[in-house]
Amino acid sequence: MIGLFTIRNFEDNDNVEIVEAVEPFKVVEFKRDLSVNHLTAQTAYYASEMNLRRRQLVCDVNYSNITVQAGAMQWMAGDVKATTGIKGVGDFIGKTFRGKVTNESAIKPEYTGTGKLVLEPTYKHILLIDVKDWNDSIVIEDGLFLACESELKHKAVMRSNLSSAALGGEGFFNLGLSGSGVVALESSVPRQELIEIELENDELKIDGNMAIAWSGSLEFKVERSGKTFMGSAASGEGLVNVYRGTGKVLMAPVRP
Repeated sequence: MIGLFTIRNFEDNDNVEIVEAVEPFKVVEFKRDLSVNHLTAQTAYYASEMNLRRRQLVCDVNYSNITVQAGAMQWMAGDVKATTGIKGVGDFIGKTFRGKVTNESAIKPEYTGTGKLVLEPTYKHILLIDVKDWNDSIVIEDGLFLACESELKHKAVMRSNLSSAALGGEGFFNLGLSGSGVVALESSVPRQELIEIELENDELKIDGNMAIAWSGSLEFKVERSGKTFMGSAASGEGLVNVYRGTGKVLMAPVRP
């Protein structure tokens, strides 16, 4: 099918700002919520002033096939088709297992063709991350995945030891993405407040699960903050999340 579409009053709207763009994604942000009445206007005004704004992810399917979290699509224009992205029985079983252990949707639809795909609005912050900048592999916290280029490989990353999950307040698995491509994350914390730590054959210790993403090349464990039980008790910290090796960690300033 050969067609042509024109979209007006969206990205070119005076109330809309493109806050981040990395092919094939754009993040559009609405400066104010205009669909208000006399009862909600004051709340909407102060929400905008505090950076609580509606945001949407715009995906260019001409550039790349796009995999999204189930149920995230709002509208699409052009010859865009949704598929399951499943490549056989073994792939289905693997994706079902990965979805079960990572608390992500088991089957993430893949959009192909030519056109534009726009995801549901959110009041969270949308982060665009190029996986090649993370040693070609990134591990993300549960619930952050929004969309990615379909060339990226998904896998369930198991903790390096069982204590990492049982003692660290985490699940046994996280979603890992590897290869070449961009991933969009849905974060409660804006990029301006996220702290990025780059390690080179070193280690990072965090008191709590404040890391939202880290390089897949890093080893993650939960350990006592001191060398001995008494030392940990004396420091008042107890257990800490430890990231070792070479790579990067993206950390929120407060616990989610």
